[in-house]
Amino acid sequence: MTEAPPSESRFSLPDDMRQAIIAHARRDAPRECCGIIAGRAGLPVRLHPTTNIAEGNALYEIDPAELIDLEFHTMPAQETELVAIYHSHPVSPAVPSATDIALAFWPDAVYIICSLADSEQPVVRGFHIRDGAVSEVDLTS
Repeated sequence: MTEAPPSESRFSLPDDMRQAIIAHARRDAPRECCGIIAGRAGLPVRLHPTTNIAEGNALYEIDPAELIDLEFHTMPAQETELVAIYHSHPVSPAVPSATDIALAFWPDAVYIICSLADSEQPVVRGFHIRDGAVSEVDLTS
């Protein structure tokens, strides 16, 4: 992984959002869960769980209708913007897969991955993914 610039190496993820991501991952397992975190000035304000419409257990695709509603209605009405995208890896580590990297279309978003590989001790990590380069982001509370 390449190094992120210092200004982008941290993302404030409140503990209640971290716990909500873990709970969503557990609810949707063995499928991957997915969702959006909306914020202001790069700081998270609201977590929006979304529906994974991808088939199988090794991929996520946010329901396009939900994404359009969030992007063009809900977030503008709340004066927020997309700051992070989260999804789970039910049986693999919390690192971006080749598919995650190939489908990372929001270069300014933090990509948060929740691994349930050890279901008793979920791991939540954040990354920037830009032009195929991955850099870890420190998720602070």
